[in-house]
Parts: sequence; C-alpha cells; structure tokens
Amino acid sequence: MDQMNPTGDGSAAQARRRRANDFGLLPAEASLDMPVRALQEREPQGRARDRLTWPRAVLLLLASATTCAFVVFLYQVLSVVQLTPLQGVFLVLSTLSFAWIALGTSSALIGFVELLASGRSSRASPPAGEAAGERTALLFPVYQEDTARIAATIEAIAEELTALGVAQAFSVFMLSDSRSGEIKARELRAVRFLRRRLEGRLEIFYRSRAENTGKKAGNIADWVRRFGGAYQSFIILDADSIMSGTLLAQLREAMARDTKAGLLQTVPRLVGAQTLFARLQQFAVAFYGPVIAAGFAAWHQNSGNYWGHNAIVRTRAFAQTCGLPDLPGRPPLGGHVQSHDFVEAAFLRRAGWDVRMLPHLQGSYEGCPPTLVDVAVRDRRWAQGNLQHLRIVGASGLPWVSRLHLSMGVYAYFASALWALSLLVGVVLSFQSAFALPVYFPDQRTLFPIWPVIDPTKAFYLFLGTIAAVLLPKVLGSVLALTQQQPGGVRMNPARFLLGVLIEMLFSILVAPILMLTQTSAVIEILSGKDSGWSAQRRDGNKPNLAPLLRFHFWHEVVGVVLAVTCALISVYVLAWMSPIILGLLLAVGFSYVTSRQAPSWIGKALATPEDLKPPPIVAAVQHAHAEWVTLLAKGRS
Repeated sequence: MDQMNPTGDGSAAQARRRRANDFGLLPAEASLDMPVRALQEREPQGRARDRLTWPRAVLLLLASATTCAFVVFLYQVLSVVQLTPLQGVFLVLSTLSFAWIALGTSSALIGFVELLASGRSSRASPPAGEAAGERTALLFPVYQEDTARIAATIEAIAEELTALGVAQAFSVFMLSDSRSGEIKARELRAVRFLRRRLEGRLEIFYRSRAENTGKKAGNIADWVRRFGGAYQSFIILDADSIMSGTLLAQLREAMARDTKAGLLQTVPRLVGAQTLFARLQQFAVAFYGPVIAAGFAAWHQNSGNYWGHNAIVRTRAFAQTCGLPDLPGRPPLGGHVQSHDFVEAAFLRRAGWDVRMLPHLQGSYEGCPPTLVDVAVRDRRWAQGNLQHLRIVGASGLPWVSRLHLSMGVYAYFASALWALSLLVGVVLSFQSAFALPVYFPDQRTLFPIWPVIDPTKAFYLFLGTIAAVLLPKVLGSVLALTQQQPGGVRMNPARFLLGVLIEMLFSILVAPILMLTQTSAVIEILSGKDSGWSAQRRDGNKPNLAPLLRFHFWHEVVGVVLAVTCALISVYVLAWMSPIILGLLLAVGFSYVTSRQAPSWIGKALATPEDLKPPPIVAAVQHAHAEWVTLLAKGRS
C-alpha cells in the first residue's frame, strides 16, 4: 500500500498513515500491463540485429590492432632469450589490462573525428508540433534525498516550461522510496507548496511506497503499471538531475517524431561542485567527456546504452519489454537486477526498439560525489550491479552490441583486478631477476644458457606507448577545448586551462591506484557473497574528519608501505617504475583529506568549466531557489 506521513511536524510517532490518494496527490490510475520478461524467451529471436557499420568496424579494428601491437612488443621485451612461465602470465594479464585501455582510446579517437567533422555545434532543434496531444511525465524517484534541492529543480523546470508554452504537456511525479518519517513529511510539505505555487501551470503528484521492492527499478515499474497508461513517454531525473525546459521539449518532440525510438539518452554535464575532488570530476567530464560521448554515439547508433536518468523513454515500449526478472539465488549476484539501466536498454533493443544517445543536445546536468570515499561507496554498488550482468549477457535475442555493453560493464571492474595482478606479477618477476639464481643450463640440451632478462630499451618504448594510449583521450579533449567554442559561447583561457589539465592529470595519477584497490576489493567481496545493501547517496561534502579517512584508507597505506619496501630492496629502477602506484597509495589519506575540502581559489579558477564561467539559466535558477526552499521546508507545516 502506498503511504505517507500527513503531519507537518516531522514526528514519526504521531504520524497517521493513510493512502496517498486520500490527499488528492495522485491522479486517477491509468494502469498499463508490464509483464516480467524472461532472460530466455521462446519468442522468435533476431528481431533486432546489429550490422557491422563503419564506425563499429573501425572501433574493433583500432582496438584489436593496438592490442596486438602491444602483445607483440611486450613479447619481444620479455623473450630476449626464452619466455618463462611467469613471464607468460605477466604477458596475458598485461594484455587483458591494456585491451580495456585500447577500446576506450579507440572510441575516443572516433569521437574526436566525429566532433571535428560536425564542428561540435549543437544541431538544429526538432520542429515543433510533432508531439501535439502527447503527454510526458517527469519522474523524480527519491530515496532519503535533499527535498529542498528537488523542489527547487521542479520549480525552475516549471518556470521554463511555462515560458515555452508547453507546461500543460507535462506532469511531475515525486516517487518516494524514503524510509524516514521525517523525510517523508518534508517531501509532502514540498509537494503541497509546489502545487500551490504552480497551480494551473504544471501538475505535481506525490507517491510514497510502503515497501521499496526492487529499489529504483521497482519504483519506476510501479509507476508504469499504475499511471503509465496516461502518458506516451516519461523522463527520469535523479535527485541531483537538472534539465532545461528547452531540452525537455526537444526530447518530447524527438520521441514523437521518431516512432522507432524506445529511449533517447542525453549526456549530462556535471555542475555544482564545491570540493576539490568534485571539481576535478567536473573538469574531466566537461573537457574529456565530449570526445568519449561522441565516440559512444558514433558506434552505438541505434543500440545505445542507458544510464538510468536524464533520458526520455517511450512508456508502452518500456512496459512491454522491461519487466525485469529476479535473478536466481541470493544477493549479491542474485535477487533483483541492481544495474537495471543497462539491462532495460538491452531488453528494448531485443524487442526491436531503438536506443540512441544524443550528445549534441545541451541542457542536461547532474551533480557528482563530493569525495573519494563517496565515489568508492557508489562504485561498490555499481560493481555489484555490473557483475550481475554475467548472468544476463547470455539472454536470448540480444543484439551483439547490447551484449558488448553488458560485457563492458563487467570488464570495467575486472580490469582493475587484472591490473593489480599484473603489477604483482611484475614485482615478483623483478624480485626473481634480482635475487633468484638463474638456471643457466636447463635439463634439456641447449647450446646457450638461459637468463631471465628483458630488453630495457623496448620496455621503455612500450611504457611510453602505453602512457600515450592512456592520455590520448585527455589530449584530444584538450585540443577541442582550445580550438572550439564551449557551451554557452565560452572561450577558454589557454594558459589557465592547460594549468587545469596538468592539475587534473596529476590528481588522476594519484587516485588511480587507490581506485584500483577499492574496485579489486569490491570484486572480491561480491564474488565471496557480500551484498552492498542500499544506502542513501551523499550529494554534498562536509568538513572532512581524519579518523574515518584513516580507517577507510588503512589498507591502501599498508599496501603502499609494503610495495615501497619491496621495490626498494629489489632496485632503485623498480622503485622508480612503481613510484606512481606507491606514491598514490602512500598519499591516500592526505589526498582524500585535501580533496574533500573546498578547492583553493587558484586551483578553482584553473579547474573552471564553461558552466562555472557562465552558469546556464536553469542551473542558476535551481541554485538560487535551493536556499529559499531549505528555509521554507524548515518552517514546518505547509
């Protein structure tokens, strides 16, 4: 039963629990059948096929050729005399790690060429009038979130939709899975205030689930089954999502015009960063993200992916295809599908609907985790959801690009474990070379002795090539940032921007080994049966407390010390080779502490994004209204 706290004083003990409909905060139900779809369905297979188009062929060719070149070069480095078994293991692990880099870099290179060809200018808006008579719901699924932020976003969106004259085509639903009676009461007050302020302009509804079965995916499915029949499409916004009225109207028109489209995904830009860590993420997404997104769009084509928010979905297509089954067994790999968005995109494609990414559309924004610890907590939840895809990637009827998306989601986390193992084997090889007595003449007959040696010159060139592959997406993004106009007509100051690039690169080098260990730990925990649970996500940073950081990073520091001592005992060259990894781990606590604080002004200026220099009107409106809503909701009764 859908319930909420009707009191305004926030007291859960005094709350009377009644159905949401009793308060007139929901429309009449318009039910829509949403059957649960099986992974292995008996329906005819092959309804959606993915052709090997030129962008896809180029991606596979580039990634394969680069990886093969890496294998050949590394083999030449290792097999100066004869490849030992341990060197063979190192070769395999390093190749598997590099293949992930090669795929991402190849995709970014395709995106760079695409952006150069298109001039990066926003394409023409779709013609108005295609969606006449169609209705679109704006869904805000929330779980223990900052209600004032959501209310400010809804109000700002309503103002823009009203100014465009299209507000009557939209309805807003706040879909609460919050567990706290106090938070539910605050949500109810916010909705009542919004309904009074926006009366006659935009419909606002509120539904609170008594049982949050299926988490976010279950929340959306419940809305589809109860109210989806009244809406041709719906747009999902997370608690930190912001979308301009112009973009919402464009998406509605695009969905109405493209009758084959099941889902259209925008590419959100990060805004609102306060801490240094958040500003680093914001900078990277603003300037390196466009080439990556353009590359994805180029080879995804009509078999795109879905990120769970800031996207428009065709309601009936979603209802017909995206009823997700529970996976066999218990969590973490069993139970409800946690990373549901990838799977929903794959199921839409299985049924023949197009799923497209629209990186050229502007006006889509979201926040980012404020600290490294918050990223690690979110990453742990994502890792569990992505590893569940091991049980889904073999589902019947999926096009091969959809299977690739699911496989990439899995590999994204195994890549860290493979990298960690390759580094460990590399250290063992170095130790063996330094301290173990070589077997100059093995049992079999040979004319020459066998030394466990490598070619240092080729090793150095291979190292430079690997670094170039890792940094290429950043370089390509930087070239575009300096040569092309940014969103809002902003032109970047070259000197200040390049300083920001250097700062971001330095910090990304330091954070890489920390994330490597946290992701490797997550994979081990999941495979050993530990569930991530469902905790509320922090959107804003607080003043960092050193004690929790010491506990969180304890094993990072221990591994860093052990690795430093071991490498120093082997040789100064091995220590130098491993120094970026060692330094990142030894500085983990300090890095986490410093980046959890507000960025110094000079770093903040260097890391400024176009949205910082010229805030989009919708973002500025939300930020301005947020403080007012905090005060308004704190007063109590509505």
